[in-house]
Amino acid sequence: MNDVQLAESFVKDFQRIKTAVADRIVGQDEIIDLLLISLFCEGHCLLVGVPGLAKTRLVHTVAALTDLEFCRIQFTPDLMPSDIIGAEVMDAQRNFVFNRGPIFSNIVLADEINRTPPKTQSALLEAMQEETVSVAGESYPLPKPFFVLATQNPIEQEGTYPLPEAQLDRFLFMLVLDYPSYEEEVAVVRMSEKSNAETLPASILNAHTLLEYQQLVKRVPVPDHVVETAVKWVHQTRPNSALATDVTNSYISWGAGPRASQNLILAAKCRALLQGRFSPNVEDVRAVAVPVLQHRIILNYKAESQGLNAAEVVRRIIVE
Repeated sequence: MNDVQLAESFVKDFQRIKTAVADRIVGQDEIIDLLLISLFCEGHCLLVGVPGLAKTRLVHTVAALTDLEFCRIQFTPDLMPSDIIGAEVMDAQRNFVFNRGPIFSNIVLADEINRTPPKTQSALLEAMQEETVSVAGESYPLPKPFFVLATQNPIEQEGTYPLPEAQLDRFLFMLVLDYPSYEEEVAVVRMSEKSNAETLPASILNAHTLLEYQQLVKRVPVPDHVVETAVKWVHQTRPNSALATDVTNSYISWGAGPRASQNLILAAKCRALLQGRFSPNVEDVRAVAVPVLQHRIILNYKAESQGLNAAEVVRRIIVE
């Protein structure tokens, strides 16, 4: 199968998965699109929203549709790094053997990731970036594909530990879920009263095909002017730099790093394929700019005092 045929198959499978997800998740169309783009870009995703917005249900559904091994880790204040990556234990012959932790799955749901201390949060850093785990001087590769989905509750701050910038930077997207509309919430209630049985949908995609699609996305060519635009927008988030805008210098303390430029282009490639094009344009970069950049900038006190969030600041920079 050549790349053109593979791209056509990719679009069809994407739409089939999206339709199947929509059968179990009411609304959240943009969130579903971006979550699937993140999966096909081999990137990790941070979901931020209040309880009850179907974050866990969404992840369960995607895992079932892709026929991947799924594991949920509930992050708590007493969770230890060994509870995530595993530890060496003594077997019956008194030899130390590595007992693999739940991180050795294709899709890992890190539920309420900000409820665990930084020491445990850092256990995910190597796994998310290198796709390996190191224990007692030995490195163990994680299964492919490997995808971390983390959730956060933006309201409760007591007993939570903010994610360090180094860890936030490893997430391709930060997706903020909002409350459903009145009509959508009526549909949710109607759906839930039909049956209490939770039956997951049949799989549509296997691991081998998913890996092929991920490699296809990486092979998409990108025009020079699109790369330059992505890099320019990232540079414009850095205060007091040569390309900094008035919005940047007024509201941002620290801007995004080079990984943001790479992720903008990677996500734009995937979006272009889904639009039936074999090369991304500036609008593809613009469409993914907020979820790629909003968790990579640090706002100053002036922005907070005026009630501005990171997404709004990013939009103002892109418009300028």
